[in-house]
Amino acid sequence: MSLSEFRFFSHTLGKQVSSFVILPDVGTPPFATFYLLHGLSDDYSIWLRRTRIEQYAARYPLAIVMPDGFRGAYTNADNGPQCATYMTADLIGAIERNFNVKPTRDARCIGGLSMGGYGSLRLSLGYPELFSSVTSHSGALMWGSLPPVRTKPTVASEFELIFGADPKGTEHDLQFLAARCKKQKTLPKLRIDCGTEDFLLNQNRTFIESLKSMKIPHQYAEYPGAHNWDYWDVHIQEALAFHARNLKLKVNK
Repeated sequence: MSLSEFRFFSHTLGKQVSSFVILPDVGTPPFATFYLLHGLSDDYSIWLRRTRIEQYAARYPLAIVMPDGFRGAYTNADNGPQCATYMTADLIGAIERNFNVKPTRDARCIGGLSMGGYGSLRLSLGYPELFSSVTSHSGALMWGSLPPVRTKPTVASEFELIFGADPKGTEHDLQFLAARCKKQKTLPKLRIDCGTEDFLLNQNRTFIESLKSMKIPHQYAEYPGAHNWDYWDVHIQEALAFHARNLKLKVNK
């Protein structure tokens, strides 16, 4: 496998941005692409530093892109950076111009943890023409449905700038986006998991109940574990296998 640190200028954000890109040694290019998103307090290097993602990915003919999502929840802020546009226009365009990957929906998937779990669903449901499957680990899945209440006033203010005072029914609201995708018959394949000791477990259960009420197909699993890298290092392996099945990749044993 090869690992590259890739930098380019995002016109949407007006700044230089960075990603790590893993390219496989197995299979024949052009490759399918997995966009793997980090959480609120981390950056584009975290999956490499805290998990064995390179080892797990070695069997798959799959490029893995780990971009910097900053603290923007991968959505277009009501009053701030347009992170969804950066991800879907600037990043994907730059990756597909500079790496030997397939530029089609049926060769793209996305996933992430915590803020990145929310972000992966926000982007795949908000731009269903781009991604064929999505995974979320320990996602903050109700962020875009409820007014952002936090104990620290500075964080509450930050989140209100992103989501607005009442995000329900907007492009930030995953339930709204899922319902729209179902109506348009553009749903990606969904897989969501969360630890039974995770502080976001109730958010995940609430979101899953909304999917059930809308009769939206999905996979959901709860496993022992908390909101930490011990959990994510294990369950990223299931995400890779899920995407590989959906993308119909030939996986090395």
